[in-house]
Amino acid sequence: MNAAMEDRANSLLLTEELIDGWASTQSDTVALHLKQKLLPVEGEGGVIFPPTYADIGYNIDTLSDGTRVATIDSVGSQANRLEPLFKSTGKDENGRERNSLAELVPQIEIELHSKGEGSEKHIESRSLLDLAHRSADAVVQASPSLAKLVSPAFLALHRHGDAGPLCALAPTSLVFGVWDSRGETGEKRPRLIRSIIRAWNVEPLFAAAQFNSTWKSLDEEQQEALQTEAKAKKVRLSEKGFADAPATFRKVSQSAAKHMTEFRNGSPNAERRVLGGVIARGPIERNVTINLVALRAIRGELPRSDERQEVSAETLRRYLLALALLAGTRDHDLFLREGCHLRYGDADSWYAVPRRGHNRLVDLASENARSMILKYATRQAVPLSTHWPKGNDISHRFDLKAAKKLIARKEADDQSDAV
Repeated sequence: MNAAMEDRANSLLLTEELIDGWASTQSDTVALHLKQKLLPVEGEGGVIFPPTYADIGYNIDTLSDGTRVATIDSVGSQANRLEPLFKSTGKDENGRERNSLAELVPQIEIELHSKGEGSEKHIESRSLLDLAHRSADAVVQASPSLAKLVSPAFLALHRHGDAGPLCALAPTSLVFGVWDSRGETGEKRPRLIRSIIRAWNVEPLFAAAQFNSTWKSLDEEQQEALQTEAKAKKVRLSEKGFADAPATFRKVSQSAAKHMTEFRNGSPNAERRVLGGVIARGPIERNVTINLVALRAIRGELPRSDERQEVSAETLRRYLLALALLAGTRDHDLFLREGCHLRYGDADSWYAVPRRGHNRLVDLASENARSMILKYATRQAVPLSTHWPKGNDISHRFDLKAAKKLIARKEADDQSDAV
């Protein structure tokens, strides 16, 4: 019997009781893990563009055996792509939510600014689910009415380990991780779901381009006038599009440029060349891990009242696990950036990872499994939904004065740290 057949023979059948068990403090399963094969839409060997970082370019690590591994999408970037899966996409003609996942979490909006009046008025807003730092984002701190809700939730979590208030307000902050670095508590919670995309055995490529302007078509008087103006303003004509400009070296900070010269030993310095993507000779893999140990560490509850149902710590954990499972098993577009468009390769194989012993295959990817997870999540969300913000607590407004105070407070903190 080969390994694949043995996996299937020992596989776990997904049931609601099994999901309940993963959330239980008595379970010996420490994680659920998926290693997912991805492919460029152009096929294997297609050129893909990793993210670039200031001064270093692509994040490529070289292992001791010479293998080069490139980060294609970081943990933080993946979290920020997955969280909006739960965002409302509007109502259909019957007034029902188009996105079924949006019915499982609170939908909080922050108005950033507005322009115009009446029918011409445009409101620029953001969902809490769009913010990079979730409920700990600076925009939340600078929205007074929302900060009044979030701050007590972080205090309850920090002082008493009670995740109930934050779970009722911003449950995805607990699912995707949060750090109250700008608030009063400094409370930091690990991600329940962690995802990252890497490409193995990569070969970096370089690019070169030549911009040809209309400079040669201008007469001498026009050219002289433009040259005089550029000299007076201390700018290059090529920067303003009035002169030809080759693009062979990328810009770096002044401090980095001292060590990363454009030429080294008489040849172009690869560290300064314009980046042209990478070819992955090995696999492109997305690793997704649901941390059941971190999940089972969550404590807290929500009390019963006239309009609200009681929510136990067990229900909190089951609800958050359901959200993590939905985020981990839901297909989403993999157009990560210009030049990096991926698709799914083989069928997904999820494994339950025990504290000791061998991993066991578990079906989380089939349509039946996904349907079961969604129904399970919907049922777990019912008691939580009675505690969700309603009415005026759904919509909040960014306040520039509050933002300035936040900046001033941070400057004071920086000065005190320096002392």
